[in-house]
Amino acid sequence: MTMQARIDAIRNQPVPAQKLLINGQWQEGKDAATPVVSPIDGRQITTLATGSPDDLDRAVAAARAAYVAGHWSRMPPPARKKILLAIADRLEAEALDIAVLGVRDNGTEMAMALKAEPLGAAATFRYYAEALDKIYGEIAPTAPDVLGLIHRGPVGVVGAIVPWNMPLMIGAWKLAPALAMGNSVVLKPAELASLSLLRLAALCTDCGLPDGVLNVVTGKGTVVGAALARHMDVDVLAFTGSNGVGRQLLLASAQSNLKRVYLELGGKSPNIIFADAPDLERAAKVAAQAIFRNAGQVCVAGSRLLVEASVHDAVVEQVARHAAALRVGDPLDLTTEVGAVCSETQLRQNLAHVAQAEAEGAHRVTGGARILSDTGGTYMQPTVFDGVTPDMTLAREEVFGPVLAVLPFADEAEAVRLANDTVFGLASAVWTGNLSRAHRMVGAVEAGVVHVNTYGGSDLTVPLGGHRQSGNGHDKSLHALDKYVNLKTAWIQL
Repeated sequence: MTMQARIDAIRNQPVPAQKLLINGQWQEGKDAATPVVSPIDGRQITTLATGSPDDLDRAVAAARAAYVAGHWSRMPPPARKKILLAIADRLEAEALDIAVLGVRDNGTEMAMALKAEPLGAAATFRYYAEALDKIYGEIAPTAPDVLGLIHRGPVGVVGAIVPWNMPLMIGAWKLAPALAMGNSVVLKPAELASLSLLRLAALCTDCGLPDGVLNVVTGKGTVVGAALARHMDVDVLAFTGSNGVGRQLLLASAQSNLKRVYLELGGKSPNIIFADAPDLERAAKVAAQAIFRNAGQVCVAGSRLLVEASVHDAVVEQVARHAAALRVGDPLDLTTEVGAVCSETQLRQNLAHVAQAEAEGAHRVTGGARILSDTGGTYMQPTVFDGVTPDMTLAREEVFGPVLAVLPFADEAEAVRLANDTVFGLASAVWTGNLSRAHRMVGAVEAGVVHVNTYGGSDLTVPLGGHRQSGNGHDKSLHALDKYVNLKTAWIQL
């Protein structure tokens, strides 16, 4: 059976009504269940339990009780490793089924979803499973009559709030290191895309994760997410999402127990193409992929394309050609290159940005319209705007959709100025054949990630984190463990 035939066999399988996971038990929410509507065709897939503040309280209490009991927090590292590796194995074994479930939920094109979601999550669990028994304490350089020890221990209860665009991958970035360090977790998935994370939770329980160590409460961000952020018994909160919500979480921390809050927020990432790029055609093609994959619903998307004036027209023509050639459609069709926008609300917001860009004087080169309405799904043409100036809304605000803003620059100094003319600082890229320039730009561009002659593709060995208003703390790499660890000093007089 071909891969496409396997996908087609899975895609219409019924999905049972989804429940909350609290203290190892699947439970109904106290409020009425919420329909789950697929962006592929606008049809209802299943229902999602709608958690309440009371449900959240019970989940946090279960997480705290599990942490104090020590069945996980004091489990020997090799035993924790064994369970996390088993979770990784199950994710890989069921990758296709989980990927199809996730695509039905949020519309990401299948080719991207399979690699990034279940397989990416499996790699993440395996990475932190292998790391957890290699994290050592320290001995301080003290006087001979003193022994200074630095211990690393779990923080306790971790709250994780995960977005809808890549829920399983981003969820694993938070869950795996938090669990590896012995913490208990209360997970709040996005109401628009919870199914794959609920499946992950089921795998965790099947693989022997003790009851209460992972709890999942679905529901509205304004209810469940807000209650998690304000909870007095949550020690750390890890969040990926919008800047507006990030600010609310910081305020909630200040108004509650001053829990540590780690934020991976939005971006308006500059993708900078110099005239001396080794391959302008490839740079243009990758620039299109950097903004249009997953219908632009990627936090690190290269949404601002800065092009040196001498090659500006040629690059814009090439990018527009690649954009227009992308196949938009059913994300479960393996020939599709751009899937659905996640929701009707998000699609309307994208189209509003298109209208505003035109009203402010930007030139729409290609795209900009809703398509495939007859399917019942939410699809949008990849869209390229030229003639964008730094003061325009399209150059300043994150669209989180398939809309690219192109700005020309005269020289390296102006490229740096335009790249840094933003409140964000998440990702960026530089295309140049000049090694010295590449190093200068890596130092000058204010972003957590600077790609050189590529865009995307970094693996778990390096951190992902934002500068400026793109957040704080890091996902991925060993640095992610720092968020979920408390340092304790032992000062011993000998």
